[in-house]
Amino acid sequence: MDMNLAYIGTVSVSEDDGILPKRMKLYPAYPNPFNPTSVISYQLAKNSLVELKVYDSMGRKVAVLVSERKAAGTHSVNFDASNLSSGVYFYTIDAGAFRQTRKMLLIK
Repeated sequence: MDMNLAYIGTVSVSEDDGILPKRMKLYPAYPNPFNPTSVISYQLAKNSLVELKVYDSMGRKVAVLVSERKAAGTHSVNFDASNLSSGVYFYTIDAGAFRQTRKMLLIK
């Protein structure tokens, strides 16, 4: 199932209805470094309320990519940072008790 969401820049979400994962995980962004788009993937072991946000190096929130209940499985979000400056950004997922942060580098 494919869904398109527009928050800041262009964001699209795709979901894989295949085999359910056994644990929660936030994958490295790909490509990384990127210009201007990158794909952020995550997996959920159970249905969860998901918040996926991007922050700049000063800790300011620059994008909300996902803010909704998601089914268990693997999900991907295309992050378009064409309106942002070059630099280091952090993306964080909160899904139930699971929280993880990773780093990505935007080079223009």
